[in-house]
Amino acid sequence: MKEKVIEFMNSKKLILIVFVLAAILFAIPSMKYLLENGTIFNFNEYFKFCLDDTNRVEQTIIYLVILTILTICYFFIVKNRDKLLKTNKQMYMFIAIMSMIFVIIVPFLSSDVFYYLGVGRLDSAYGQNPYYVTIQDFVETGDNSQYLEQDTVLAKGYENDWGSTTVVYGPVWTLICKIVAGISFGNIDISLLLFKLLNMVIHLVNCYLIYKITGKKLFVLLYGLNPYILIEGIANVHNDIYVVTCILASLYFLLKKKNIIVGIVFLALATAIKYFAILLLPFIIIYYFRDKKPGERLKNCILYGMLFVLIVVITYLLYIQDIQVLSGIMTQQEKFTKNFYIMLMEYFDIPNLVTNVNRILLISFIIIYFFTCLTLLFKKQITFREEMRKAEYFLIAFLFLLITNFQPWYIMWLFPVMMWQRKEILELVIQIALISQFANSVFLVNGEGWRNGTPFTFFMLLGVCICLMSHRKTISMRQMSRRKTISMRQRRKRWIILF
Repeated sequence: MKEKVIEFMNSKKLILIVFVLAAILFAIPSMKYLLENGTIFNFNEYFKFCLDDTNRVEQTIIYLVILTILTICYFFIVKNRDKLLKTNKQMYMFIAIMSMIFVIIVPFLSSDVFYYLGVGRLDSAYGQNPYYVTIQDFVETGDNSQYLEQDTVLAKGYENDWGSTTVVYGPVWTLICKIVAGISFGNIDISLLLFKLLNMVIHLVNCYLIYKITGKKLFVLLYGLNPYILIEGIANVHNDIYVVTCILASLYFLLKKKNIIVGIVFLALATAIKYFAILLLPFIIIYYFRDKKPGERLKNCILYGMLFVLIVVITYLLYIQDIQVLSGIMTQQEKFTKNFYIMLMEYFDIPNLVTNVNRILLISFIIIYFFTCLTLLFKKQITFREEMRKAEYFLIAFLFLLITNFQPWYIMWLFPVMMWQRKEILELVIQIALISQFANSVFLVNGEGWRNGTPFTFFMLLGVCICLMSHRKTISMRQMSRRKTISMRQRRKRWIILF
């Protein structure tokens, strides 16, 4: 018995236990809070690690230590995946276990889920159109404030920072919120649990789709056990994970089922949650008709583009009354946080500097994107890998250069097409995602506030620079080793010739 225990302790499988224990440690502050308070309703410290008996600095240190352990274990498991998780069943079971642990964790780094649920409750229980009526408008009209006492979902949404804003997402997401909030009986604890369980299921579906598309455990684990995904997708309950699902489903039907119509439908649904997904549309259509002549490709782009627009418009018919239905999206773009724009605002007192920079970048993006698609129409040989690499570059540029209201969970947009990227780009995306979680510690220390976007951006840029430098060293070392190998082979050939 002792020999078996020693053998197990010495085996690499011990890292799986450490990973699970680190996740449990991550969940303990949340469990402690829920046991002491009995409800999530009074949880107002969104940027706090759920430890009321310790100060912010100590909580942040605990957060960083546990996150570091999770990150180290994550990379070790991915590297030794064939030894640690030999079968697909073991892989899915382990991902499911980790996901269930993160269901317990209170959304301490974001309050968006309470806005989601408040909007859903406004729609489902009170028959209000959330694209035209805000939660605060409804509550503060007539005697509607009485509903706050009996409806903790609505009350929590009313307190949220976004409570005075109409819906900033597409109608598919609003419909999902309506369904979840509608079956919650106005109880914030039930609704949050339902949302978290749903996000966990969506996460597992994403893992399954990634495997069906690639057939490789590597990409499933890079996504499925990623601490960044587990925190932002399940713990903080962000809706970007649903966009990932729709894009993956679109790619699955395109590549594996050869069904362009269903692929377009899912891409339209993704766009009807968050509009950035439309950037993939030309790449998908042109790839599918890659064997056709340029004229036929253009014709199909128009035809299936119209199908795409039709589906998006149909989803908006659920809520549309006039063009104001898009006002929420514009409101979100007008906000500035957590990117280089916030640094320009703070350090450069130049009138319209931020607006002009954003406008120049947007025009440049549109021109480059247009000519890339135009070139693709006339390209003779089209490979999916190459086009997805181009699409990833556009997503990266859109994410980090055009969005003024950048948030760490937006990095999730880069994951659906990660399977076709070069190794160095794939590694960089994974590292940037994890860096964003470490950079978020700024908010754990100082609380929520737009000025914290500057130190957040600084740490993000610093982390990215360090990663780029390490990549350059790795590439140069690989090149040197290749040169040595080639020179050794040449020497061997010379000796063989001589003798």
